[in-house]
Amino acid sequence: MSTALPDYPNEVVTQALVRLVKVPGLTKPAALITLDNGLDYKKPNSFGPAGLAALDEAITKATEADPAFIALTGKPYIFCVGADITGMPFLTQRDQAVALGELGHRVFARLRASSIPTFAFINGAALGGGLEVSLHCHYRTVSGGAAALGLPEVAIGLVPGWGGSQLLPNLIGIPGAAQVILQNPLTQKVLKPQQARELGIADALFEPADFLERSLEWAAGVVQGDVQVERPEVDKDMWDGVLFFAKQQLDERLHGAVPSANKALELLALAKDATFEDGTAAETRALADLIMGDESRASLYAFDLVQRRAKRPVGVPDKDLARRITKVGIVGAGLMASQLALLFVRRLQVPVVLTDLDQTRVDKGVEYVHSQIAKTVSKGRMDEGTAAKLRGLVTGSVDKAAFADADFVIEAVFENLDLKKQIWAELEKIVSPGTVLATNTSSLSVTEMAADLEHPERVVGFHFFNPVAVLPLLEIIKGGRTDDATLATAFAVGKDLRKSCVLVKDAPAFVVNRLLTRFTSEIFAAIDAGTPLDTVDSALDPLGLPMRPIALLQLVGPAVAYHVGETLHEAFPDRFAVSPNLARIVEAGKPLMLDDEINPEVVALIEAGDKPLTADEVRQKALDALAEETRLMLDEGVVAEAQDIDLCMLLGAGWPFHLGGVTPYLDRSGTAERVTGKRFLPQGVASLPA
Repeated sequence: MSTALPDYPNEVVTQALVRLVKVPGLTKPAALITLDNGLDYKKPNSFGPAGLAALDEAITKATEADPAFIALTGKPYIFCVGADITGMPFLTQRDQAVALGELGHRVFARLRASSIPTFAFINGAALGGGLEVSLHCHYRTVSGGAAALGLPEVAIGLVPGWGGSQLLPNLIGIPGAAQVILQNPLTQKVLKPQQARELGIADALFEPADFLERSLEWAAGVVQGDVQVERPEVDKDMWDGVLFFAKQQLDERLHGAVPSANKALELLALAKDATFEDGTAAETRALADLIMGDESRASLYAFDLVQRRAKRPVGVPDKDLARRITKVGIVGAGLMASQLALLFVRRLQVPVVLTDLDQTRVDKGVEYVHSQIAKTVSKGRMDEGTAAKLRGLVTGSVDKAAFADADFVIEAVFENLDLKKQIWAELEKIVSPGTVLATNTSSLSVTEMAADLEHPERVVGFHFFNPVAVLPLLEIIKGGRTDDATLATAFAVGKDLRKSCVLVKDAPAFVVNRLLTRFTSEIFAAIDAGTPLDTVDSALDPLGLPMRPIALLQLVGPAVAYHVGETLHEAFPDRFAVSPNLARIVEAGKPLMLDDEINPEVVALIEAGDKPLTADEVRQKALDALAEETRLMLDEGVVAEAQDIDLCMLLGAGWPFHLGGVTPYLDRSGTAERVTGKRFLPQGVASLPA
């Protein structure tokens, strides 16, 4: 092992266990190497320096046994999920990053160069370096139960660094490789086993029940010549064209803001004609450059927030206090309420009842749920038996008495405080004293909403983001008198809904809407001042945000944004202005965007001032506003730490991983210290150590 590599103090070493297995029809046994870190499937196998050394030793041991073939597989449900990224913060010098890349290449190359046939039996999740080690094997089988397959490195600021960028395109062709290495990571997608087989990543697909036995038999057939593995020749004529188109898409979407995507493109281009040695040397250099860069540190920080902190929210009462939920009531039957009904019935599988003012609206809401269930069945994602059960659990009524035996009632009606207070007053007379009353308000005070109730302690904020099925964030708001049992129940329900929950203090617009509104208020202030819409809309391009401001406002809805803006203006008039131009747009009811272009009718509505800003000025004012508002929110205790604000923005607003969330970018750009006098995160968190 290279002396340049530092210790990985937290490495959970994945051992590589070798055993000889007799396979019918073969005179020699097979050498089966099983990757296993000794923990259950919740702690997947990964490769740190010690894990790579263990695999190296296992390959030596397997080779010395002179088997019929060598096969690599994983522990139950997990093959390997790649490099142990928990150790990357300890790589503080470029030569250490180079050493890690070279070590992986050297160990994996032994499987590729082996004179003994090598197989990867991909029995479970195989991501990053886990999929790469399988690509070095001569043949691959995959289990139909493998949860996720892919090369997601670009999404966390890196590139496939152990052969993937060179091997994959020359195995399956450049279109498929560009999808797996670029498109899928940037859209947070992975491959299913069937897709891996169709692309040609796997040579055979077997059912999970007898996957190992079938794989061993298949491998024996290959070795004996009874099974022929045919791989179509890769078409290199289209290589340059595919990458040209991919670069166009990246430039249009990310505007050059994601170094890992640009590096991946370069490596894919190199894979067309370069020798494998030259290509992998370029991989190592690219990986080292990225590991030493700000974006990868920020991406790894963001990844850690989503994978760890989101699963262990801060400040949550003991889960033993949570009440059992056997029935859910939903006030309203509009689109948001219907989306909630679908989510609750799918995840909790308990009776769900919707109510609204008239039967037509109720029927429409129930029909929406039924139609979405039918779509899921038609796509093969649910069997008809489960679908029939779920349809039977969803009902509707115009009488709130249907909530009498509900344990959890959530309202999803128009954002009007008096209306919501009226609803809770009516419901309190119907439901049992232990029923949790949740509001999906996006900006109103939960405390004030519950103020007149006999039991205000059982009211909690439950703020989902639209579309409910897609965005994983759930802001759970503790009202002034919300008790621990209610809060514990809310978090238990959120977990069952498979949402990432963050505890939020009852403050105007909570976290995401407050920051986005402050952000967009600066955008509209620039428009009001006379800055052309095109200039304003492109001003944030250097950040590589997933949407430009006008498209984001269209997604949120101008009327919703204006309402939240009014709420925040009332609370903080010195920082949140109400834009007269936004008011005119809302009143006109015109869509902001038409066919991905700003609507000319909206442009015509703008009454511009005579003090236009440059794009740089717009961007800096927006970032300064974010820094100021973030500091104020932390000072007010809206959330426990800056990490919670970043988590909310990553999961609720789609803030890019390469920025790490809001606070790492504000720190490394110098905005945080200039505006607020100090950093949000300690030096070395989401950045290189000082």
